[in-house]
Amino acid sequence: MNAELPAWLAPLAQQLEPWVPALTITGFVMALASCVAIPWLLLRMPADYFTESYLPHAHRGPLAWFFWVIRNVIAVVLLVAGILMLVLPGQGLLTILIALMASTFPGKYRLERAIMRRPGVFRAANWIRRKYHRTPLKHPDGHDEDITDGD
Repeated sequence: MNAELPAWLAPLAQQLEPWVPALTITGFVMALASCVAIPWLLLRMPADYFTESYLPHAHRGPLAWFFWVIRNVIAVVLLVAGILMLVLPGQGLLTILIALMASTFPGKYRLERAIMRRPGVFRAANWIRRKYHRTPLKHPDGHDEDITDGD
């Protein structure tokens, strides 16, 4: 690394230098994967997913528990990779967001609703759904009016 780094950061940079190409490629692949995964997830979710009336499946069989464990292990790996990408090359915030969406943890549903309450996020999600002729998502607060931009 040719850039001038603070003395306390130089040893860490030397240890991470061999990993920079792999982390850069991983960040690029994650960015491409998110361009596919986020619309796919938005199109698969029911229109009332963010409303109070939506109830996820409570009963899981053995195979469902297996997939639940695998899903959460992958989410933890993505979360760690996303945190590392905050200081290394890559899409750190996007990877953390994908990890949160893929995982299950207490308060996840409230966090998702809080994110969807942001007008820009809600408009973007419904814009993607409109592009593929899907029913728009219902607003988490139950607004009857369509607050999308109408494109």
